[in-house]
Amino acid sequence: MPLQIDGRIPPRWAERMNANPKPAPRPNSAPLRIAFINNMPDSALEDTEMQFLELLEAAAGDIPLRVKFYSLPKVPRGERGLLHLHDFYHGIEDLWNNPFDALIMTGTEPLQSDLRQEPYWHALTDVLAWAERNTHSTILSCLAAHAGVLHSDNVPRHPLPDKQFGVFDSACVQNQDHPHQDHPHALTRNAAPLRFPHSRWNEVRADALVAAGYTILTQSPQAGVDLFLKQKDKSLFVYIQGHPEYGPLTLLKEYRRDIKRFLRKERKTYPTMPQGYFNRTSTQLLSEFQANCLADPREEHLTNFPEEQLLQTLQNTWQSSAVAVYRNWIDLITSRKEKEKSAKVSHPAVAGNRREAAATGKRI
Repeated sequence: MPLQIDGRIPPRWAERMNANPKPAPRPNSAPLRIAFINNMPDSALEDTEMQFLELLEAAAGDIPLRVKFYSLPKVPRGERGLLHLHDFYHGIEDLWNNPFDALIMTGTEPLQSDLRQEPYWHALTDVLAWAERNTHSTILSCLAAHAGVLHSDNVPRHPLPDKQFGVFDSACVQNQDHPHQDHPHALTRNAAPLRFPHSRWNEVRADALVAAGYTILTQSPQAGVDLFLKQKDKSLFVYIQGHPEYGPLTLLKEYRRDIKRFLRKERKTYPTMPQGYFNRTSTQLLSEFQANCLADPREEHLTNFPEEQLLQTLQNTWQSSAVAVYRNWIDLITSRKEKEKSAKVSHPAVAGNRREAAATGKRI
């Protein structure tokens, strides 16, 4: 406690649990149940799992959470990924028969320019429809956010001339519904200064989102929209274009991977260095490394990649923002859950009708 895994515990998380004492949960507090649908490719599957668990644990404090792992069917997998899913994850069909307070769903690397042509598209849209009726709130991360607004409101994503890559300063956007309201939305309270990592080749744009009825919470002059939301039936959907869950080394690993792809001739251009992430000394080291690679592009150069020097300078400058946003999200779910419980006590007949509607998919 306060974060528990529903099912078999992956080894990396079990090791961390044994090494770190946990805070005592709130007395007489039932855990919030969160379905975590991890669709990241095999190379990032377990890292993403750990990143979200660590962030949720840091954000929860003394609020107990119970997390259950899922992954969409038909996401391309290799043998290792399939084995990990078999051992620690559950089939999507399990969602329909279990009560959850919230859902988090990640993206994956798309293979099609039109996301609706991806083999997992129909399963994804089934999950979105289920979440609207059966959760208090849903977080869609990165590509899942793009898929969500495309499915619900036909909001397109647009390719970028280069990868949006790095850590960017952001700011709260004035509330469009209440332009004279000075205080921030509940999800961004105590989150300043706002910084978020981004790593994507496409974006959804603010004007299209606002036109479709979405509320933008945070935006970066360089990286565009960060957080935006929209109420969908029972659930508040929270969309995140960036990656607040990233650990301090994630962007470094991704940058090295992209360099490796260039040296293997799997991509035509040398990758752009992540912005706002490396200090001046590290930037100089990487610029010299890049010059050597461009002069003689061979994979053997990776043996000279200055990883050890870089690791000494990296800091998670976005952690406070990430923890604050997720803590506010957990508080929001707790509040909504308590209000629903009070409503059921006050109006048992209406509560019964809502349970029937949730089971049948009807609206009341």
